[in-house]
Amino acid sequence: MNETILDVRGLGCPLPVLKANRALRGLGAGDRLRVLATDRASVSDFQAFCRESGHALVAFGEEGGVLSFVIRRKPD
Repeated sequence: MNETILDVRGLGCPLPVLKANRALRGLGAGDRLRVLATDRASVSDFQAFCRESGHALVAFGEEGGVLSFVIRRKPD
């Protein structure tokens, strides 16, 4: 299982989710994508995105104003 980091700090809604969706398409089933964001709207955006897309939001945290989301790609 691989983990890829996507840095979208400084980008506003809906760009973090759109870029994450694009990055997830290039990953294998079960791989993880760690997204680093600063847009507070990303919290609800990523929750809704994972719920609707079938990907799993396995971790969420914040440190120093940077939000971190770990998303596991759904099986094909």
